[in-house]
Amino acid sequence: MKNSNPKIILTLFSILIGVLIATQMRMKVESIAPVTLKSIQDIKVEINSTNNEIIELEKLIKQREDELAIIENISMGDQNIVDILKEDIKLNKVISGRSPLEGPGIRITMFDNMNSEIVGFDIEDALIHDVDILNIINDLKIAGAEAISINNQRVVSTSEIKCGGPVIRINGRSIGTPFVIKAIGDPKVLMASVNAPGTYGDTLKSVYLMGFEPEIQDKVTIPAYSGSYSYTYAKPVGEGD
Repeated sequence: MKNSNPKIILTLFSILIGVLIATQMRMKVESIAPVTLKSIQDIKVEINSTNNEIIELEKLIKQREDELAIIENISMGDQNIVDILKEDIKLNKVISGRSPLEGPGIRITMFDNMNSEIVGFDIEDALIHDVDILNIINDLKIAGAEAISINNQRVVSTSEIKCGGPVIRINGRSIGTPFVIKAIGDPKVLMASVNAPGTYGDTLKSVYLMGFEPEIQDKVTIPAYSGSYSYTYAKPVGEGD
């Protein structure tokens, strides 16, 4: 029997070593994805979305815990269901404008500019219009006003504000100048929203020379809405399906 060729054995041994090394390297090398600006932004968006979901879930958990605590109190006889319903009615009346409210805020007096000696005077530009009052109301709402009235007419979601000749109609009633707007909220923020340079109120006063007199008050009283709510087309979800 002839001796094996050393070259063949060495070649086979080298191939085997190479295969073993390649296999080991493939097992240890990690797959690293390239990091780009877009991938970082996508991760940030995903994290923010997850955080928002966590916040909403925490709010829902807190709400359910409060409801459970109320039910437990009722079952233990610590709180009467009638008292709870009364509190709900009270809160709903406040939200719907059915309850008079009071608190700190501002009082705005608006009236027409009757100075006919201004060059280029146009009587229409000298009168307070519905759009003027609407813009002031919107600025107050954006500033966080919690309750608003115009000449003791409560402003609610269904209130119409529309010119009717020399008067303005709101809640189906006609009111004339001076228009007195009251709003409850943070007095400084409300004042800035209608009196700071560049605001609509400042433009009425400084450009059109309208009567526009806002003042901060420690106690503002807003009357309750005395009208009626009627829904012809809207109905609670699930009814009549």
